[in-house]
Amino acid sequence: MEKIEIDSGNGGSDKKGLPPYEGEGTDATLRQRKGSVADPEALAGEIFDPRFEQTKRGLKSRHAQMIALGGTIGTGMFVGTGQTLARGGPAFIFGCFIVVSFLIYCIVTAIAEVAAFLPTPGSSMNLFGYRYVSRSLGFAMGWLYFYSLGILVPYEITAAALVIQYWNSPVHIAVWITIFIVIIIGLNALPVQYYGETEFWFAGIKVIMIFGLLIMSVVLFFGGGPSHDRLGFRYWQKPGAAKEYLETGDTGRFLALLSTLVLSAFPFAFAPEMMVVTAGEMKSPRRNLPIAARRYIFRLVFFYILSVLAMSVICPSNDPAITSDGAGAGASPFVVGIRNAGIKSLDSVINAGILISAWSSGNGFLYLSSRSLYSLALSGNAPKIFKTCTKKGVPYMALIASSCFCALSYLNVGDNSAVVFNWFVNLTNTSAFISWMCCCIVLLRFRKACAVQGVPDSALPFHSKLQPVGSWIALGSFGFLTLINGFHVFWPQNWSASSFLTAYIGIPIFLAIYFGHRFIWAWNDTWAYNPAETDLTTGMDQVLAEEKPPKPARGPKYISWVQKLWT
Repeated sequence: MEKIEIDSGNGGSDKKGLPPYEGEGTDATLRQRKGSVADPEALAGEIFDPRFEQTKRGLKSRHAQMIALGGTIGTGMFVGTGQTLARGGPAFIFGCFIVVSFLIYCIVTAIAEVAAFLPTPGSSMNLFGYRYVSRSLGFAMGWLYFYSLGILVPYEITAAALVIQYWNSPVHIAVWITIFIVIIIGLNALPVQYYGETEFWFAGIKVIMIFGLLIMSVVLFFGGGPSHDRLGFRYWQKPGAAKEYLETGDTGRFLALLSTLVLSAFPFAFAPEMMVVTAGEMKSPRRNLPIAARRYIFRLVFFYILSVLAMSVICPSNDPAITSDGAGAGASPFVVGIRNAGIKSLDSVINAGILISAWSSGNGFLYLSSRSLYSLALSGNAPKIFKTCTKKGVPYMALIASSCFCALSYLNVGDNSAVVFNWFVNLTNTSAFISWMCCCIVLLRFRKACAVQGVPDSALPFHSKLQPVGSWIALGSFGFLTLINGFHVFWPQNWSASSFLTAYIGIPIFLAIYFGHRFIWAWNDTWAYNPAETDLTTGMDQVLAEEKPPKPARGPKYISWVQKLWT
């Protein structure tokens, strides 16, 4: 087959000045492998289908940066960390967040490298799994995202409604749930630029709140609170830096460390994938997505690692409010620490911030779920009706399908039905780990295809020195975390069939989806594409045509570190 050069229309290089590379096959050739271009049915599974409107690139650079910084920071970070602190103690939660942050950064650099190369409409990791690994992996990843992210929407909606109960609201919780559902679906039904603008301000509030909490923690550390009681690392000494779990002595501390490591990963769930999905509707993604990926390290350090360090300073790990006695936002280590310090009214301010965080996360999860279903349709792994978009680029049929999960929120109105809701949530316990393992596989196969087809590292808009070693490390680490997710159920006092299923039901569901597709629809496929035949070109012309050149620099050449962080 004749080799061709992909030209960006800018003197033989893309908008960043990257050199062209040689890729095998044109769009027409790749379509002919599946059928005639003139045959509408042959285009049904194509990424680009002229019969349907496509999503629009309405997200600006500032939207992408802020969504990457704080888009999915929700109750898992502000409230769920209370349980993690109680389980392992301050030293273990701080150390585990450092380890998990490194693993997440490995995932971020991996998926940014893949997504920045060819950020077509419908950009998502399941679409890249379909393009670079196999049809079955793309199918399984897509449906995993659809149901996992869909279930997390009512989880965040319920959390937001419970946060309001902190103020002893006389309004019934079902009313608040309805209000949140209407607003979240309404925001997602608007053109993507409105979603981006909303998330920009939501994420901005979260960022400001976290910085404020870090400053407050420093003040309390040095005794600047109302009582002028200098906290220092008092709670690291008493009740202690590390706790025991299930057993006593060193064995108990080791088990506490393992449990803390698993719990520490949940606040990061599906956060990296958000960055990839926005690339499909981002302006100039080949330039802006790498910027967001490079800035991600700031999010991990400031918003996760330093936040849990601050929690460990102001809140003791044995405070009953963060375990059994706290309700809603009252279980947040930050709220507990503020209340213990005697700072009046500030806990309500933080509670309002947690409410916005839950609201924002639910908004983001619905966006991710609907776009995952949309990309499934683009790859031929879901009914083609879900390709349907409005003229403004909203995949409204996929949005309607994902919005149906919101009805699960009402299960929390009754005590008995709340148990059923928890069953649904348990399906997602290992979904993030499985997703990140699949992301590593996609990067490794993408790298293999690039090497075989002669795509140099210099042709990639984003390339990290962590890769591919980082993907191997993350693949093994998250595989280990998946296996030990529910290790506590194997102790006699904790064993029950329901507890076992709660911890591990997500694994057989994913495998059933993958192997079901593999043996029913893709029996004759190879387990992974031949890297020499992997599609690295379809859609490149359109992506490069939509890529806008950077604005010319103005003013002095000196750029402050603040400007570098923002742009």
